Amino acid sequence: MTTTMVSNLLRYLIEEIISWLPLKSMKAVRLTCKSWDDLSKSESFRKKHIGKATRKGESMMIAMMPNNLYLMSGFVDEVDPSIEHKGQISFPSKQVSIDRLFHYEDLILCILKDVTRIVVWNPYLGQTRWINLRFSHRPYIWDSFSYGLGYEDKESCRSLKLLRFVDFLARAPEEQFFWYEIYNFDTGLWTTLDVAPHWRIYCSSSSVSLKGNSYWCAAERSAEGFTDRIICFDFTRERFGPLLPLPSCVRDRHYEYVTLSCVKEEKIAALFHHHDLYDYEIWITIKIEVEIVSWSKFLRIVDPSRKIDFPIGFFIDEKKKVFMSFGTQYKCEDRGLRERYINVGGEAGHVTKLDPGVPANELCRPDVCSYVPSVIQIKKPVRGKRIEQSHLEKRLCDQNRLRLAAFDKLLKKQNHIGFTV
Repeated sequence: MTTTMVSNLLRYLIEEIISWLPLKSMKAVRLTCKSWDDLSKSESFRKKHIGKATRKGESMMIAMMPNNLYLMSGFVDEVDPSIEHKGQISFPSKQVSIDRLFHYEDLILCILKDVTRIVVWNPYLGQTRWINLRFSHRPYIWDSFSYGLGYEDKESCRSLKLLRFVDFLARAPEEQFFWYEIYNFDTGLWTTLDVAPHWRIYCSSSSVSLKGNSYWCAAERSAEGFTDRIICFDFTRERFGPLLPLPSCVRDRHYEYVTLSCVKEEKIAALFHHHDLYDYEIWITIKIEVEIVSWSKFLRIVDPSRKIDFPIGFFIDEKKKVFMSFGTQYKCEDRGLRERYINVGGEAGHVTKLDPGVPANELCRPDVCSYVPSVIQIKKPVRGKRIEQSHLEKRLCDQNRLRLAAFDKLLKKQNHIGFTV
């Protein structure tokens, strides 16, 4: 009897067999041989693998527990939702502590407690890019920068870029400070952007990425009160678009908070929360580009029992008309401690609270983000001859450092918390 080795099977049969393995086994698959490594990085395999992983309507998430990262799946169903831990994810370095996680088109941006660098990570391919920072700002312990990760489409590949900015808005012009900069993965260099914002994005606000661009909730810079717009950063042209309107419900009902999420890499969803009325609405985009947007109402939930606290992050299932959100809230018996939670709600008005099994403390944020494995390649730093920063860029950076020092001195005189360079 002739024995057939797995390696001798046709490619589509190998792909079918390996696609049934759990995501946490992909590292072992890639290390088996070069042909399996190449297969695991193909788009056709990714779609088949993810299709099997989510065949029961599961939505995958990465959760940060003390010193560890875990892959979880959530079964988004209004009648019988559930959370399942799939296993621990090995971060490439055990020498660092992660402070926050952000999900950008299936890549993970890790903000570290080390204020000198950050890392962009593809857990599926096991690739990372460590990026040295030019300055930091953590007046409230948390990193107060806003980030956006996107790409410029080139003929052979996607050229990744990272936008990073700090924008302190105050009424007096001398009490305002902003600095926008962009990191190019191809060159490994930072560039200061010439931006004079006529909008305001709240400090350390989360963005979502769609088709290579990033979007934030925003408002007119001179406006007061709630956010009523969104704004897009175009990574190809390296500039912001105009302020785009959120749905009319924002002004009509005076929603206090708004959170953005992506829907299957095709649309953006916006969740509006009215704290006093225990009222939530979710709208999704019909069309969205850098300079145009249109909206359609997806779901409204009234929550008089206050089962849902303000959701920091969420995602939806369009077909089932269900949403899942995650955040934190204070424990009733001890206002000094907070607990993480995941809520599932839908058209029928039922809201189910789930315990993700992720511990929290007084300073925690909801370190859970949605996740879809990606085959986007993260380029390694340029080797060989090192590309030097231009003299103009060095001068701009030095000027901003001087502005930052003067701004910090002014704030300290006024008994504010200053910046840390």
